[in-house]
Amino acid sequence: MTHWLSVLVQTPAHSAVAGPLTYQSELALAPGTLVRVPFGKRETLGLVWGLADAPQTDQMDIGKIRLISAPLDGIEPLSSGWRSLIGFAASYYQRSLGEVALAALPLQLRDLQPVQLARRLKRQARGGHDVIHSQRPHEPDLTPEQANAIQQIQTQPGPFLLFGATGSGKTEVYLRCVQALLERDADAQALVMVPEINLTPQLETRFIERFEAAYGTGTVVCLHSGMTPAQRLKAWLAAHSGSARIVLGTRMAVLASLPGLKLIVVDEEHDPSYKQQEGARYSARDLAIYRGRLEGAKVILGSATPSLESWHHSRPATEGGRYLRLHMPSRVGQSKVDYNPDTGMANGLPWVRRVDMNHQPKKAVFSPPLLDAIQTRIARGEQCLILLNRRGYAPVLSCNACDWKSECSHCSAYRVFHKVDRTLRCHHCGFTERVPRACPACGNPDITTVGRGTEQLEEHLADLLTEVRRPDSVTDSQPEGLPVRILRIDADSTRLKGALAAQMAQVHAGDVDVLVGTQMIAKGHDFRRITLVAALNPDGALFSSDFRAPERLFSLLMQVGGRAGRDAALSNQSEVWVQTFHPQHPLFEALKRHDYPAFAEQQLKEREQAALPPFSFQALVRADARTQETAQGFLNHASAAASAMSEAPYVTLYPAVPMSIQRVANVERAQMLVESTSRAALQRFLTVWHGVLHATRLGPEGKGVIRWAVDVDPLLI
Repeated sequence: MTHWLSVLVQTPAHSAVAGPLTYQSELALAPGTLVRVPFGKRETLGLVWGLADAPQTDQMDIGKIRLISAPLDGIEPLSSGWRSLIGFAASYYQRSLGEVALAALPLQLRDLQPVQLARRLKRQARGGHDVIHSQRPHEPDLTPEQANAIQQIQTQPGPFLLFGATGSGKTEVYLRCVQALLERDADAQALVMVPEINLTPQLETRFIERFEAAYGTGTVVCLHSGMTPAQRLKAWLAAHSGSARIVLGTRMAVLASLPGLKLIVVDEEHDPSYKQQEGARYSARDLAIYRGRLEGAKVILGSATPSLESWHHSRPATEGGRYLRLHMPSRVGQSKVDYNPDTGMANGLPWVRRVDMNHQPKKAVFSPPLLDAIQTRIARGEQCLILLNRRGYAPVLSCNACDWKSECSHCSAYRVFHKVDRTLRCHHCGFTERVPRACPACGNPDITTVGRGTEQLEEHLADLLTEVRRPDSVTDSQPEGLPVRILRIDADSTRLKGALAAQMAQVHAGDVDVLVGTQMIAKGHDFRRITLVAALNPDGALFSSDFRAPERLFSLLMQVGGRAGRDAALSNQSEVWVQTFHPQHPLFEALKRHDYPAFAEQQLKEREQAALPPFSFQALVRADARTQETAQGFLNHASAAASAMSEAPYVTLYPAVPMSIQRVANVERAQMLVESTSRAALQRFLTVWHGVLHATRLGPEGKGVIRWAVDVDPLLI
């Protein structure tokens, strides 16, 4: 008997083939079944989405409808809850079903034939779960704030916003909630997400130490893009089968198949990394909220600096709030007497010192008071962390004679000077050249750097501390003592596999005196010996055209400040130094008091007055073309065509403009902002306008357009 099936394959939203395709099958396959199907001249992975209506013989030749090649036996069909999540994500973020569904599956599944997959499943089944009969590790005593948060999570439906100071023990709350879930339900699964790959190793270690002794090896698995295809497939299969009870991952994990999902944790929920910036531009945090409601799972959003959207949603229910806010203001190890009612924060948090750079020596990178404080910490055997959110040696090379600058020939951006390998490297397209010996334009040999990055900061700090010696380092072979050890951690120094783990081990072992780095070391890491954190040159974000820039800056400074004084014995002498030319700025005033609620209140008031999110809803339509005129012309023509739509009066379409970096890899980029005070009205407009964009792309106005995409709830405008 012939069965007609709707099958999803991987196709982008702007493709002419965007919806489910009809195939024949001799087998009755359930929705959610993975299959191999012919597609064009190749065979690819498909997902049975449902039954299709039998085609009309007068409309097409049934003989041209192709048969599926084979189902992937051994893998249970993906659940209806998972398919509903995919359907919502595709609809809300204006992408094709196949693009979202197939991107959520392990890449290696697309290449494996049924026979190969059967062998893989057989090997994985032989592995099994070995229960380790060892004593469960010691569980730290809960603080009253932790105990109250856990009690609320157990008894209330949520979603929850766990607003806890840095070092307040949010991770222990997650561990206890997962532990209670696994003890209560033998089939339950928990999903714990972190924003970046480099945060997964330490979290994985804590979860394995806590749970493998009781539940066996393989109980905890990771899912992130840093894994090999084989590792990702193994972890995905373990999660899909239910044998993995705890899944740790980055944003991609929110779309993993978890049939027993009962708890979702989104740690550092404010982080922009939860928003996908390529392909299906989904927000993992927002999908976690939707998935929790869809599958009846509790959702915990944790942060010391919540996103303003989440903070707004966690206002009292009487004012329209949808989340329950749980407050943990005190650091672990701080007693009741350490609590300061004037600031609403624990005194154990680091003291914030603002250095007015207007009163410091001109062109000083480190102010004299800060340099003295660093030397004092080194003499006491403590560690310091210096934050400069710019990698490389210098962002620009320049010639003073002819005004030449190290522009990228393929992008509207400058190439960054990397002194380590003497290259000029574009951080957008990757174009790299050796540093010229003289100015390419006029031959002047005296080309200089403009600005500074972490490489230059590391070098400059080493020069300033050249006479300083590590404490207790005098030996017979080193009668003067060992020099200060400075370590740089950024995307360049950690490119090799295992480099980040090795560098972190050095920091934790106390082999490093001063840590220099970018934002990748500013959050989530538990450095026990750091007592001084310094932020250099943070003023750029204060006057940015991006309305989210102050929020990101405050979050970054609060998070990096939270790396200081995490050991209770050192917390009262920990400090955060901020070098700024605007020390009286309200942002720094709130930072000094560790007063996120006051900062959020001020920012939300400004956004409400300007009708910006979360008081309005936005989408960006981006177009790439060979010329800027073509990209903007395509968007403006689609905008003009939208004026006749019945949904048009409920949205505002702004004119097309170049993106902030308008050319990348010789492709011109333009964007158009669409805004509405109603999320539903914006969605209705985008759904109908999608057809207009497709038609415009196929018309003469779309000639020369390479691609276009819709970004709903954009973070970067």
